[in-house]
Amino acid sequence: MSCDLGTWLTIFLRGRLVGSDFLGNRYYLEKSQRRGSLRARRWVLYAGGKEASAVPAGWHGWLHYTIDAPLTETRKHPWQKPHVPNATGTPAGYRPSGHDYRGGNRTHADGDYETWTPGS
Repeated sequence: MSCDLGTWLTIFLRGRLVGSDFLGNRYYLEKSQRRGSLRARRWVLYAGGKEASAVPAGWHGWLHYTIDAPLTETRKHPWQKPHVPNATGTPAGYRPSGHDYRGGNRTHADGDYETWTPGS
């Protein structure tokens, strides 16, 4: 995990590590609240690319002041799946069978569609 000098200084001087998630993202809270501010700042230092969908739900709620403490990352119900970041725009993203990257061949319409014409 690398960061530039300004980010490193901000973390060193003003930040306090609160925790990290299973993806390696690290979450920080401002050590002391700024004068005139209603609440202390919270931020994340991403492990990989800077992709907001890589933040699990519990930490997302904490970052946006919805909850005071991040939710545990243990699954509570058998139907819950582990968090997966959004893959849109990457090679792992969803591409239907008619997509250009998958050959661009679509199945023909089956004839049940009729175009609308005004006045009919």
